[in-house]
Amino acid sequence: MGRNYYIFSNGRLRRKQNTLFLEKEDGKHPIPVEDVDQIFVFGELDFNSKALVFLAQHGIVLHVFNYYGYYSGSFYPREEMVSGTLVVKQVEHYLNLQKRMILARKFVEGAVHNLKRNLEKREGFEGEIERIKEISGRIEQVPTPQELMGVEANIRRIYYSTWERITGWEFEERTMRPPQNPLNALISFGNSLVYALVLREIYMTALNPSVSYLHEPSERRFSLALDVAEVFKPVLVDRLIFKLINLGELKEEDFLKELNYAYLNEKGRKIFVSAFDEMLEKTVVHRALRRKVKYKNFIRLELYKLIKHILGEEEYKPLKVWW
Repeated sequence: MGRNYYIFSNGRLRRKQNTLFLEKEDGKHPIPVEDVDQIFVFGELDFNSKALVFLAQHGIVLHVFNYYGYYSGSFYPREEMVSGTLVVKQVEHYLNLQKRMILARKFVEGAVHNLKRNLEKREGFEGEIERIKEISGRIEQVPTPQELMGVEANIRRIYYSTWERITGWEFEERTMRPPQNPLNALISFGNSLVYALVLREIYMTALNPSVSYLHEPSERRFSLALDVAEVFKPVLVDRLIFKLINLGELKEEDFLKELNYAYLNEKGRKIFVSAFDEMLEKTVVHRALRRKVKYKNFIRLELYKLIKHILGEEEYKPLKVWW
């Protein structure tokens, strides 16, 4: 796997012969496509079909974010990993409510375990942990994905109530569009990165990203990426936010604040994505594989487990962090 490449500047993405250049006011900057896995665009960037064809030839996924850091969309090459059998099985698991709920519950189960683990690593949150455990008992009881998401929302409300104590920053409640304070801005920005990361990994498999189980399939988004991202957000986003704030690497001056909303400025985004990339390269010894696995590779492994479940080979068990 190659590395992530982030573009914050305005300019033009242009192909010249067998090289890709980012043209800015200070000149042309070559992009080492042989070493790049995906490109994240945060600046105002122009590009033409010639550049996109070049990206496709090298299997590079390009993600575009708007001025405020919200994910807007992705360009990914024509799918090579196609399996009609898997797509049919995916749809069968969606249409059969019992099969759908099995997977939907697994995604919530993994997400809840991982966010609870974030609290268990700290002192003073025993009350919140017990309340989360109590509500978690309803995961197996609710009959529909909508009610299941309601259970998860109640758990997250308890979880987020601890964030002011963990970070020392004002939070109050989760707000998204727009995020009303820096903590909410960090969550939204980090979640967008994880969504894009998961989408790229889905592209590398034969799974169809539009067929999902916890979230409703939608014509406007790849909802399977939302399902899988639930498991990883507490690990890749929340832990990183706590670290950056507690170590003083991110400060409130790294945000743009206007009436009733806040967004990371360019400096803040650069700090976050640099730490995000560093975290993705960290390794942990996998209990089943008994070898070191990078954080970013856990996403691909998660998708392989999902495929095995859909094909009836092995029951899907979500990632539950032990570290």
